[in-house]
Amino acid sequence: MQLKNTIQNLTLAAFTLLLAQNGNAQQTDKIYLSGKDFEHPVQWDFYCTGGNNSQKWSKINVPSQWELEGFGEYTYGRWYKELEQKEPSKEEGLYKYEFEVPADYKDKNVLIAFGGAMTDTEVKVNGKLAGAIHQGGFYEFKYDISSLLKYGSKNILEVHVWKHSANKSVNAAERRADWWLFGGIYRPVWLEFAPKTHIQNIAVNPKMDGSVTVDLNLKNIPKNATLEATLKGLNGEDFQTFTFPIKAKSNTATIAAQWKGIKTWNPETPNLYDLQLVLKQNGTAIHKYDKRIGFRTLEFRKQDGIYVNGTKIIMKGINRHSFWPEGGRSTSKRISELDGKLIKDMNMNAVRGHYPPDTHFLEVCDSLGLFVLDELAGWQNSYDTETGKKLATEMITRDVNHPSVIIWDNGNEGGWNYDTDKIFANLDPQKRIVIHPWADFNGWDTHHYPTYLTGMHRFNAGENVFFPTEFMHGTYDNGHGAALEDFWNRYKESPLFAGGFMWAMLDEAVKRSDWTGDVKFDSKGSLAADGILGPHREREGSYYTVKEVWAPIQFQPKQVSENFDGSFFIKNDYLFSNLNTCKMEFKVMKAENNVLYSNGVSSAISSGKIEIPSMDPGETRKIQFAVPNNFADGDILSITAYDQFNKEIYTWTWPIHKALYYANKFLAVQNTKAKASAVKTASTITLKGSAITVILDTATGEISSVKNANSSIPLTNGPRPIGMKAKLKDIQVLQDGDKAICVVNYTGGLASIKWIMEPDGRFKMELVALKNASGGEGFDGAFFEDKISAFGITFSFPEKEVTGIKWFGRGPYHVWKNRIKGTTFGIWEKDYNNTITGESFENLIYPEFKGYHANLLGANLKAGTSSFKVFSENDNLFLRLFTPDLPKNGFPGSYPQPPFPDGDISFMYEIPAMRDFKPLEQQGPQSQPTNIRIKSGDDGIKMNLWFDFRN
Repeated sequence: MQLKNTIQNLTLAAFTLLLAQNGNAQQTDKIYLSGKDFEHPVQWDFYCTGGNNSQKWSKINVPSQWELEGFGEYTYGRWYKELEQKEPSKEEGLYKYEFEVPADYKDKNVLIAFGGAMTDTEVKVNGKLAGAIHQGGFYEFKYDISSLLKYGSKNILEVHVWKHSANKSVNAAERRADWWLFGGIYRPVWLEFAPKTHIQNIAVNPKMDGSVTVDLNLKNIPKNATLEATLKGLNGEDFQTFTFPIKAKSNTATIAAQWKGIKTWNPETPNLYDLQLVLKQNGTAIHKYDKRIGFRTLEFRKQDGIYVNGTKIIMKGINRHSFWPEGGRSTSKRISELDGKLIKDMNMNAVRGHYPPDTHFLEVCDSLGLFVLDELAGWQNSYDTETGKKLATEMITRDVNHPSVIIWDNGNEGGWNYDTDKIFANLDPQKRIVIHPWADFNGWDTHHYPTYLTGMHRFNAGENVFFPTEFMHGTYDNGHGAALEDFWNRYKESPLFAGGFMWAMLDEAVKRSDWTGDVKFDSKGSLAADGILGPHREREGSYYTVKEVWAPIQFQPKQVSENFDGSFFIKNDYLFSNLNTCKMEFKVMKAENNVLYSNGVSSAISSGKIEIPSMDPGETRKIQFAVPNNFADGDILSITAYDQFNKEIYTWTWPIHKALYYANKFLAVQNTKAKASAVKTASTITLKGSAITVILDTATGEISSVKNANSSIPLTNGPRPIGMKAKLKDIQVLQDGDKAICVVNYTGGLASIKWIMEPDGRFKMELVALKNASGGEGFDGAFFEDKISAFGITFSFPEKEVTGIKWFGRGPYHVWKNRIKGTTFGIWEKDYNNTITGESFENLIYPEFKGYHANLLGANLKAGTSSFKVFSENDNLFLRLFTPDLPKNGFPGSYPQPPFPDGDISFMYEIPAMRDFKPLEQQGPQSQPTNIRIKSGDDGIKMNLWFDFRN
């Protein structure tokens, strides 16, 4: 085989640049042999031993996962359980690459570094081993190849990667796991050039008072060596330079300094500085080493909490995999920045993974302000002691200086080795705690998926600091937003609560390179569909629920009306920031009268700023703004808050009027001199107004036919009761002036329905339920269920004719009983779609069309000539739009959604709650069924709806 790859001109230019840099004070520089990420790869020669495109030499992009490049076989880590496979795929990959190193570099110290390769990796340079085979797929490793290189001529790099490790504990820790198992060199490969005398690496401990200690690993230190330490601000600020003597031939050293005027790092103001260390001999610079750091003091107080800069913290966190559908675990800085911004946008301040993430993701966490739990892999099985210590050393050495990293995780759910714990303390001058996620260990309770009423010792009267490293499991549309508010409010009641981490950020659906046809994305059914985001970061409804529940500004409940005084009580839910660092503004929105009949919109008729008083974290105070004179002319009050970096915290909304006002405003009235009519026969009752004819069945009291001047409207088989029983008692027909009336009386839970046909064809339903309810003669059983999860009425309507909906109410996402937050009042519009959250990856359209929608005030269901409009005179009505399809490929136990009631279009006062990883009875009050008590003298529950069938 002939090698064609040679080092690129750009790389040669970089070598030349190194010669001129910093005079004699050369810094350690990277020269990439691969691309910097999978989106900007370099091609190497490649041979795969099995699976797709195997047994022949070809080309592959580096970095990449070879499955995504069309080689080998795909394996999901539950191959031994749900997938019932005898063994995972075990193909191997052989890589070759040719490069040159100029002759001038013969006196340099040269390392070859791998950001990550799965799983066992053997490296040869010019036919000679660079060192021992590296085992472990998530870690950066390096070899000194100074003596192996041919300077001034071509060098051949050969890398042999075994997807399946020869070490059983590595396979148990990494490859018997609930995630995708990939193969290949998936993170960059580079050369590091340094002078023979140099700083190898450092470990810093920068405190909130500006002091810092630096542990240094050194190489070839000569006599008369000194070290200069300088700090620089990212905005150009200069600080004092300190000089320290360094003992000749020393391999390690520790220095200490303190700078004045330092701004601390925390997730709300993540101030960073560049620490510059210059190694000198007799005053001549030899080597320069730069590291970006943040000053913050960590304290871990057992039976109390976790403190950062003296402030007890609560982590609002998410678990994240390093993942992209077209790259597998091979990602990019662009993706890391995207993910970091999405996490911050959800008002989160913390993130955890199951293995060390990409360095660029930690850099994003440093700069944006996110607490990181950095984890040594071990999903539910541990590395052996020797391997675990080696890999922990690699992880700590790489990540120890990131201010975002505040806790080390040793394994997960039993995947820890107690003998590895001591490595963290030995190598980390900050002495971050080591936790065993899901365990009650060493004073830190990280119990996974606790119930709402989690045990007395663990929570109510617990002794350990409580922060579940996994909770709110999000398979399909489960978890995350659903029930979060209850869990969060309860857990915050404990002074030992330090936060929690939801599972998980992403649906891990990989784009299969080996699949043909329409289906391309594979999440292994419900196994990897755990995200609050789709695989390309599509936002699910829970995204916005979390954004509101975890917003650092919390509004106390208040009803807004035409007489609103302009005041609210708000709480500062930040940890570190005074709320007056934020901005707030209001808008009064007004919708056009015909907004649901045309392309009308809503627009602001007034706006202004709201002054936020000085409010320390935890304080609740009043805000107030001058209510504009035209306030009552508006329909919606909207308040938006922005943080000090001008990021939107959240937008809250309130309707200004009651539902009856909006029904009168939006429902079109036509003047006519004609009268409506009602005709009763033995089998039908015909109500006619203008061009509208509605026929009721006398045997059931249900609508059997609706017609307008142009077509039929197929709204039939209703209203039928949901959550209650009803039996037809009698039907009365009468004329009330120019209106035609039909009253249907029932026994049981439903008392009566009064139908009113207006002369212009408007059709009104006035329903009364649970009024002096009794079974009556011949009625068998209770008239409503003891525990009500769904309550209202329903109709049939053919879904195939529907093209979209425009509505006034909460939106745009559908809701569950325990996931109302995250939706806002407005005029919303969406086209019909059949998105199945967690499965429709080929056409993942959000917001989903079908499901429950909160606070319906008016809607235009678009279905061609079968379109109709409906308006509510009740404020808290849910609209049920059809039944979302169930996933086709889920495994037992995934619980994609609660059962939907019969029918297609429903109007409801109670809707089901969505369960998460726990059954509903183990969740909070918002998730529980409703109990209804009926007393003599009650007016009953009323539901007034206007139907407009006119086209």
